Amino acid sequence: MSAEPIEPHAAAVWQPDPVRQALANYTLQDLLNLPPDAPRVELVDGVIHVVPSANSGHQTIATMLCNWFYGHAPDEFFAYADLGVAVGPGHTRQPDVLVCYDDAVDDNTNYAMPADVVLAIEVVSPSTKTTDRFAKPGEYAAAGIPCYWRIERDPLHIFAYQLREPARRPGLREYELVADSDTLIKVEQPFPIEFPISEIVRRPRGKR
Repeated sequence: MSAEPIEPHAAAVWQPDPVRQALANYTLQDLLNLPPDAPRVELVDGVIHVVPSANSGHQTIATMLCNWFYGHAPDEFFAYADLGVAVGPGHTRQPDVLVCYDDAVDDNTNYAMPADVVLAIEVVSPSTKTTDRFAKPGEYAAAGIPCYWRIERDPLHIFAYQLREPARRPGLREYELVADSDTLIKVEQPFPIEFPISEIVRRPRGKR
């Protein structure tokens, strides 16, 4: 009788500690010390949430948008894909694109501070639409990030918001819609931008 071959044990997939999840006491430092094979995560009030993988259409929009900012933002700014932002104690988010002050973010940084960020951009997917439309803009505004863009798909449409403080509620920060379009976004903040939405539409090969 021959012995069955012994299969090597598969490497364990990283998961957050259920006890610490129940205690909601994870911190930004814990995220900085995650193993290299850990999935993309956000920290929401001390609890780690795994961020679902984006589909190819979502990734295409985010990549093309980031590339556009590489080529058009003034020298003091730089665009990042998948750079997190620490929006509060025990709370981080992973925008699809962040535009930051170039000298504030070094090559070894995984998370930017809100004061370093001038624009956060989210591409809405079915699994993230409630968070992108309601939770994240409130958090970004409370953290003092000056501008927020939300990109809707099917049909493609961009909503651009700017931070303001309501006269009737001093101290409260919220976003005001300053532009929305399916063709061209033109805004003055965080710097003068004229963004043709056709720049994030994937064109057939040979027609670029």
